[in-house]
Amino acid sequence: MITVNTDGHQQDRVAELEAQLAERRREAAENERQLERYAADLRETFKEERARAQELRRSYMLTVRALASAVEARDAYTGRHAERVAAYGLSLADACGMHLGDHPEIEFGFLLHDAGKVAVPDAILFKPGPLTSAERLIMQQHPVTGWEIVRDIEFLGTARDVIRHHHERWDGTGYPDKLSGERIPISARIFAVADTFDALTTNRPYRQASTVAQARVIIRQGSGTHFDPAVIAVFEAMPDEALERIRMEIG
Repeated sequence: MITVNTDGHQQDRVAELEAQLAERRREAAENERQLERYAADLRETFKEERARAQELRRSYMLTVRALASAVEARDAYTGRHAERVAAYGLSLADACGMHLGDHPEIEFGFLLHDAGKVAVPDAILFKPGPLTSAERLIMQQHPVTGWEIVRDIEFLGTARDVIRHHHERWDGTGYPDKLSGERIPISARIFAVADTFDALTTNRPYRQASTVAQARVIIRQGSGTHFDPAVIAVFEAMPDEALERIRMEIG
């Protein structure tokens, strides 16, 4: 009779399995360390890319502000109009629920909206009285001129919408393209309200500035004709203190 020693065989098999398990654990640990190294590298790369993106955006903003200052330097009466309008417009856009982090170039459009005025003759731009029909046509070309100046500047993106369409009206009677309703880009619809508010609350050679309350009444009267009613509803809900703060801080 032959006796088979199964205990020894089983022990060998168990030892083999334990060795395999230990090897798998070592491999898993090494894989985990490798993943941690990859993750660390990715985090460092992300931080570097974010820093580069922030520096690039800073450079873009400095360039845009310099251009806006050059445009405004022609007209001492507007003061810091572009900065104020940009601040009003950004606050209104935020209240409208726009995700400006996804569209940072909107601020560029607010600042550069009047870039096309560099091509308007001084005799028209600084004329103290009403413009003639011919002069008005020349003045109304400045949105297109501004758009032509910036249309090939890729980083401006949707800023070009504001520059071209900031004088369009909700009822389609604006210029240069006579767009109406929601065909007008939302950024330009928001800008139109901010621009009018700043114009009304700023001293001009031919009139004194309106109060915030007076400006609100005039703007409200333009709802549905000049302005998008939905944007006006949001503007109406903005507290006077927030608007006054912007005006006082920028000057």
